Amino acid sequence: MSFMFNPYPYEDLNPVNRPVLSEQTVTAIAAGLPDTAAQLAAEIINRQQTKTDVLTVCMDGYVGADWRQLVNLLTGELVRQKFQIRVFNVASCYKSSRELDATLAPYLPQDRERDPVLLFGRLFEGGYECLFDAAKLTGLKQSLAAGPGTINIVYGAGACSEELRSFSDIKVYLDLTPKQAVLRVKNGSYKNLGDKYARPFREAMRRCYYFDFELAMHLRAELLKKDLLDFYIAGDCPEKIQLIPQAAFNEICAALVRYPFRCKPVYLEGVWGGYYIKKLRGLPAEMKNCAWIFDLIPLEVSLLIEAGNQLVEIPFFTFVCKEGVTLMGQECVDTFNGYFPIRFNYDDTYHSSGNMSIQLHPGTEYIKENFNEHGRQDESYYVIVTGHGARTFVGLREGEDANAFIAATKKSEKDFSPVDYEKHVNYLQSRPGMQFLLPAGTIHSSGRNQLILEIGSLTVGSYTFKMYDYLRPDLDGVPRPIHTYHGERTLETGRTSSWVSKNLVQEPKLLRSGPDGAEYALGEHELLYFSLYRYEFEKRIEGNTGGVFHVLNLVDGEAVTVYPKAHPERCYQMNYLDMVVVPANVGEYVIENLGNQPVCIHKTCLKKNFAEYV
Repeated sequence: MSFMFNPYPYEDLNPVNRPVLSEQTVTAIAAGLPDTAAQLAAEIINRQQTKTDVLTVCMDGYVGADWRQLVNLLTGELVRQKFQIRVFNVASCYKSSRELDATLAPYLPQDRERDPVLLFGRLFEGGYECLFDAAKLTGLKQSLAAGPGTINIVYGAGACSEELRSFSDIKVYLDLTPKQAVLRVKNGSYKNLGDKYARPFREAMRRCYYFDFELAMHLRAELLKKDLLDFYIAGDCPEKIQLIPQAAFNEICAALVRYPFRCKPVYLEGVWGGYYIKKLRGLPAEMKNCAWIFDLIPLEVSLLIEAGNQLVEIPFFTFVCKEGVTLMGQECVDTFNGYFPIRFNYDDTYHSSGNMSIQLHPGTEYIKENFNEHGRQDESYYVIVTGHGARTFVGLREGEDANAFIAATKKSEKDFSPVDYEKHVNYLQSRPGMQFLLPAGTIHSSGRNQLILEIGSLTVGSYTFKMYDYLRPDLDGVPRPIHTYHGERTLETGRTSSWVSKNLVQEPKLLRSGPDGAEYALGEHELLYFSLYRYEFEKRIEGNTGGVFHVLNLVDGEAVTVYPKAHPERCYQMNYLDMVVVPANVGEYVIENLGNQPVCIHKTCLKKNFAEYV
C-alpha cells in the first residue's frame, strides 16, 4: 500500500462486475452481523460434535479490522446454547510498544536532513514472529491446548499466523479495502500494532506502511494462496459484513478472472487539483477538487462484484493473490513476486490553480538500498484533455547548468526563495494524444490545465522527490515537503531537451491497419518494461493478450463493450475514461463501439521479454 494519506470518503458504486456465479455460491454468502455470527456459530457447533478435545477458532484480519461486535455476537450465541467459551485477544501476546519501537528504529529513521517531514523509511523484513513476546505466546499456547470440551476464540492481527496456526480448527479472515483501512487510521479507530495509544495520523501511517501493512499483506497472501481459510469476511461496513465460505470465495475470484473487469476508483483532493473528472463522474460538490484519480493503483483500489442481490467488495490485491497466475501469467507472477506490476491513475490539473510539483523518482539500486523497496519507479504521461496554455515538463533544458538548478532548489528548500524553474526544466506544449515516457531519474511535471493518464512501474510505495513546489502550502496550510537530498542523488542530468525529444516523446508508429481500424505504438524504451499502444476504430477492433494482461482506457469515444472473442457473454461495458483489465488468459478479445463517434483506446501491457528490462 502506498502513501495514500488522504482518500476522499466517497463510494463510487458505478464499476460493478457481474460474473456468472452458481446459485450455491450466491446463497452461501451471509450478510450482516447477526447472520454472520449465526452461520459461524452453526459451523462451530457442527465441528464441535466431532471433537473430543478443545476446538479453536482463529479470527485474523487486515489493518483496521474490528472483531469486537462479531466476537460478542458469536460468543453470545454459543453461550446461549450452553457451550463453554474462552476468548483471547492475541494483542495480549505482543511485545511492548517500547520494545517494538526499538526493533523498528532502523526501519523508521529520524533523519530530518534527508527526510524533512519523516515520510520515508525501509520496508520491514520479517513476519508476526517479531511481534510476539515469547513468554506471553507460550502462555497462550498452553491455554489453547487445555480444557477439553471448550471452544476457544482467538482474535486479532496474527491469530492465523504460523505461530498459532497449528492450534486452529477454523480460520476466519476479516478483510478491508485499503481506503477503509486508511480512513480508520485517520478517524482514530486504529492503533499501531503493540501500541496502547493512537499516534498522530502521519506518524501512524508511516509506521503502518513500513510495518503494519507489510505484516498483514504477506500473511493474507499466504492464507489465500495456500487455501488455508475456512471463511473470508468482506468487512468494510461493520454493520453489513459479509461472511463467505472459502469455496464460495474461490468461485467468485475464479469466475471474475475470466472476464474483462474494472476496479472501483479512489479519489483524492490536492493543492493542484482540477475539475474535469469531478464534473465527468459527478463527484460530491463538497470536494475541493480532484487531483488524483486512482483507477488502478493495485494496492489502493478494490473490486465490486455482484452476487445475487448483494455487492461484495474485496481489495484488488486480495484478488491478485488468489488469481495471480490466471490474471497475469506465471512469468509475471515469478518476476514481480506476485505483485501486479503496472499502476494507473489520472492526474487532473484541468482549470486548476497550478502545476504539479517539479519532481523525479528513484532507480533500482537507489530505491532498494535506501528503502528496501521492490523495484524502481518509472512513469509515463498520456495527455487526454488540454486547456489553454497546457504544458508538460520533462528533462532539463539544453545548455543550462544542472548544478545551478540543484543549488537553487536546495537553497529554496532552506530559505523559501523562488526558483526560476522554467529556465532549467524543459517543457513542451501539450496536445491530446501525446505520450511522454518518464523513466526513473527524469525530472518532470504535469502543468496546469490538462488531464493526464499516468502509467507507472511496480511501486508498492510512492517515492516522489519534489525538487520545487512553487513555495505553496498544502491544503492543510503547511508547506509541502521538498526532498532535494534524495532528488540530487537520483537526478539524471544527461536527460536534456535533445535527449528527451529523441527518446521520451515519440511519434505514434503504425503497427497495423485495415477496414476495422488501426493500432499504433505510442511509446517503448529499453528503460521501461511496459509498452504503450493506441487502438483507433469506428465499429470494432480485435486484440490478443498473448498470455500477458492488457489494460485498456477509453480515452476518446462514448462507450464500448469488451469481451473474449470465444465468449461474448463475458463482457464489460466501458464508458469514457473507464479503465478495464483484460486478464492474460483471455487470449483473443473484441472491442465494439456502442456510440456514434470514432473511438480511441489506450492500451498498456508488458513488453516482450519484459523480465530482461526489470
